[in-house]
Amino acid sequence: MADLHFELVTPEKLVRSDDVYMVVVPGTEGDFGVLVGHAPVMAMVKDDAAIQVYKTAGATPENIRVSGGFAEVSERGLTILAESAEG
Repeated sequence: MADLHFELVTPEKLVRSDDVYMVVVPGTEGDFGVLVGHAPVMAMVKDDAAIQVYKTAGATPENIRVSGGFAEVSERGLTILAESAEG
């Protein structure tokens, strides 16, 4: 299976640009997992929440704290535009 292209961007910089297995996004309407081939969607990201990034299937997730913003899933992958990010 091909990898999902994931980008995390804040107003200051590109925080991360990587190919990963899966990302769990803390949406304001509920958390959702994104794998390669996910249907296009836009969602708001919860304030002061953690994105979970799985580098490979079955791996321990890396947590990245974010504050607000938007997530966009498209044919290019997942892009999260966050107000701030740390981790």
